[in-house]
Amino acid sequence: MTTTAVRPGHRAAGKRGALARALLGAEDDPRWSRPALWAVLAVAFVLYAWALSGNANEYYAAAILSGTRSWKAFFFGAIDAGSFITVDKPPLALWVMGLSARIFGYGTWSMLLPQAFAGVAAVGLVHSAVRRAFAASPGSRPAGGHLAALIAAVVMTLTPITVAINRDNNPDTVLVLLLVLSAWFCLEALRTGRLRPLLLAAFFVGLGFNAKMLQAYLVVPAFALAYLVCAGVPWLKRVGRLLAAGVVLVASSAWWVVVTDLWPEDSRPYIGGSTDNTVRDLVIGYNGLGRVFGQDRGGGGGGFGGEPGAGRLFNDILAGQISWLLPFCAVTLAFAILLRVRRLHADGGPAAAAWLVWGGWLVVHYAVFSFSSGTFHPYYTTALAPAVAALAGTGFVVMWQAYRRSRAWAWALPLAVALTGGWSFVVLRRTPDWLPWLAWIVLGASLVAVVVLVLARVRARVTARFAAVALAVALAAAVVAGLAGPAAYAVTPLQSPINGTNPTAGPSPGRTGLGGPGGTPGRMPGDGQLPDSAGQPGGDPQNGRTAAEGRGSGRSGLMGRGGPGGGVGDAMAAYLVAHQGSATWLVAVGSAQQASGLILSTGKPVIAMGGFTGSDPAMTVDRLRSLVSSGQLRYVMPGSGGGPGRGNSEVTSWVQQNCTAVDGQDGLYDCAA
Repeated sequence: MTTTAVRPGHRAAGKRGALARALLGAEDDPRWSRPALWAVLAVAFVLYAWALSGNANEYYAAAILSGTRSWKAFFFGAIDAGSFITVDKPPLALWVMGLSARIFGYGTWSMLLPQAFAGVAAVGLVHSAVRRAFAASPGSRPAGGHLAALIAAVVMTLTPITVAINRDNNPDTVLVLLLVLSAWFCLEALRTGRLRPLLLAAFFVGLGFNAKMLQAYLVVPAFALAYLVCAGVPWLKRVGRLLAAGVVLVASSAWWVVVTDLWPEDSRPYIGGSTDNTVRDLVIGYNGLGRVFGQDRGGGGGGFGGEPGAGRLFNDILAGQISWLLPFCAVTLAFAILLRVRRLHADGGPAAAAWLVWGGWLVVHYAVFSFSSGTFHPYYTTALAPAVAALAGTGFVVMWQAYRRSRAWAWALPLAVALTGGWSFVVLRRTPDWLPWLAWIVLGASLVAVVVLVLARVRARVTARFAAVALAVALAAAVVAGLAGPAAYAVTPLQSPINGTNPTAGPSPGRTGLGGPGGTPGRMPGDGQLPDSAGQPGGDPQNGRTAAEGRGSGRSGLMGRGGPGGGVGDAMAAYLVAHQGSATWLVAVGSAQQASGLILSTGKPVIAMGGFTGSDPAMTVDRLRSLVSSGQLRYVMPGSGGGPGRGNSEVTSWVQQNCTAVDGQDGLYDCAA
């Protein structure tokens, strides 16, 4: 008779079905591993879905609502159901929310729950990718990989800006999920040596392009380098496979661009954000090089994240959103380079490919985000969260293993904890009136962790039991030092209405927008909201209903606020609805920032003549004349909602000369009178 030894903390081997494996993990997993993962995922769902309300970013919400009324608007991502102009992003993220809204009816939950689920899925995928990277190591200990994966999942869940954006309807949440999927498949291709996962990695990056265009490609250098250096196939085969992946990447990226640009212009909406009504221009200009070099016509948004420079991610605006664990990641990467990743792999750490994938992801995003001169919102930095999480979890376990094995490398973990705790203290002290005690708890925990780690290593004459207790205390203190700050920031979005225009987490200045020179904080009107032109007019903030479904939301009375002189009050909105007649569009206004609120409050199509910023050349005199003569449009508010200096002066002049001002409705013209 033979018996099988079972490692402490692990289950005895046995047959287990697919459902049991999903719920409890594999037979040889640590008992705590899968329940801990489910607990983290549950916390993530609560953070991302608790007390959702309103329409979030009304610009995208209007497009989602319009997509439920028209499949044409759905496909092109038009802001209005009449399909006059699109949003300034490709529509894949809108499709996800729009399908949910078509199935369940438009509302807050049908729109935002898919975002919450996408955020939770990204956490689970980061956990899986980190765990499997450890499992591929020849000398790995299962518990080490599971611990690294759990830490990564916790960090991803508690990243403040990720919590804020996952409660919103911006495309970044879907983008991050697709990029994490691509990283998972890239690592799987390197682990198994198979071609199919590599092609799937390229496919998901291409889908990411259709969520937010060129930002999706920031992961490509890291993935390509990892495969070129680490793939277990001959060099010529590596190059051939990368070329095949490149073909898949181009195909999955470009199909919507090609279809849209080949579509007859007179039977599709104008491409919002472009200068020539093509997606190609949008890719290269407004959503491409313009974001990097500051030529994106973004309407003054470049200051949202502070001035460009190496310290941008550490300034008063962005530090509390993403930077908490960047010092830890820097020490982790330096440690991996100094000790050489091959040795770490042989000692039970992750393979070199994992270091290149996550390290390259972090470095490229850091460089682009830090030095971009175009429009830069704080929530863009959520794309850093998967790499920060993976490196934090991996680095903690690898440096802990080195701490226990080698006196020469025992300094790495205490140094990482000291730098991380010290930086957290600095960030928390920037807002001394907000939880003033927390900064000192973090500082105290950092000191305890560092002192105990150092003393336990230099004092040889301590009992094993005392050393174990001391190290447990040190590790608990290290967790507090690293995660207390971001956790406190992460819960703040649950306590306030969603700021769809510029979602952030934490106190002021973390919740303000414009940064002064050198990244110093500046304050925006409305606690991070754009001035009137990007407010939250119209609709029911509790259940996302449009005014057509139930007016009387108790809001300020401005249902379609625009720039100076561009306000549309309740009385005017009611007048427009009552006199629309058979016209396709309720009214034409200057910008999408004004049109979106009116679309949501009335449920009617509204033309945004100048797109998001009011400066798109979408409306011409000839087109306006055609719309009026065909009876598709009756009312126009020329020069409204676009801010100073925006709007088409020729269109405004034509309206003033050929249309009749409506008595009692300031700025409104009737072109059918």
